[in-house]
Amino acid sequence: MPGGVRGRMHRAQRGVAIISALLVVALSAILVAGILWRQQVQIRRIENQRLVNQSEWVARGTIDWARLVLRSGADTSPVDYLGGVWAVPIAQTRLSDLLGKFGGGSGGDLESANDSWVSGSIEDAQSKFNLRNLASSSITTSASIDPVQVKAFQKLLATLGLNGELADPAAQYVRRSLQYAIGRTRQSSSSTQANMTSMQAAPPTGGADGQFTNSPGLADSDDDSAPRPLPITSIYALLDVPGFTPDTVARLAPFVTVLPTVTTINVNTASAEVISAVIPLLSLSNAQGLVSQRDQVFFVSVSDFTNRASAMLPRTVTIDTSDTDVRTSYFILHGQIRRGRAELHRNALIYRDSLTHATRVVSVDDAY
Repeated sequence: MPGGVRGRMHRAQRGVAIISALLVVALSAILVAGILWRQQVQIRRIENQRLVNQSEWVARGTIDWARLVLRSGADTSPVDYLGGVWAVPIAQTRLSDLLGKFGGGSGGDLESANDSWVSGSIEDAQSKFNLRNLASSSITTSASIDPVQVKAFQKLLATLGLNGELADPAAQYVRRSLQYAIGRTRQSSSSTQANMTSMQAAPPTGGADGQFTNSPGLADSDDDSAPRPLPITSIYALLDVPGFTPDTVARLAPFVTVLPTVTTINVNTASAEVISAVIPLLSLSNAQGLVSQRDQVFFVSVSDFTNRASAMLPRTVTIDTSDTDVRTSYFILHGQIRRGRAELHRNALIYRDSLTHATRVVSVDDAY
């Protein structure tokens, strides 16, 4: 083979080898980059989960703090008012400023508390009208509507510029939801014994082999095919009541709540609209005057409230204050925790016993 041809073939082979090497290097770089990217994503996912878990632990601490404040407040004062310690909100504060510095390692996890922020406030849940008051129930009796509370809710709706006729369907909805809950409770307590008795006493019915029926599950006492209202736990359940719109519920939100039991209204924390609603003969302007007085000197007792309210009405008028109080059992903690990239909003309903002052968490609602 001539030397020139051999040289050209050698240069061509060397060029192919260089291109192949470059392709291998590029492919390797792509594979390594993909591996590193997946690893980085996994690391970021683990970090985010760690931040969320740490935020949840901080949120637990805020609930414990709120319970301590509420118990301490009840031990020192028999009256709950807006000037109490529990009513003082906490502005956005570094967690390290609240806890101090622990450990000296610059890379320690506790040092990252500088990147953690905590804020929150405690709200008197009984400062609002409780929809649960619209109906009363017990395990032994059927749920019944409270006409006095219906009129109060009707007055509140009218005061807020809404249709007062919505009070009756709302009360009917609350009654049905309570009635269904009572029925389910009764059924669960006796279902085991009833099922055992029916299985032993009733012969099989249905098809030719005695094992099937043409309407399975539709003729028994636990028929769930018909629509039934769920237990009402939030004012947004009113959206299931005809006539209530999102705008209506949003207008009611600052003045209405749903609590697990029938409650009174704390006149030391309630708005003028709510006070006017629960006192039938009290106008909104009179209630606003009472709120102005309360901001100067809070009501020390229900009798104190009655005397001040009576002074605004004719002497022949008698005020019914059976639905009012100056103490509270239900509070709502609004907490916000920001931990690096993670942010947690926690609302916790806390119950405080009026006698022992012991507290317990009723429900927790988180939003990330």
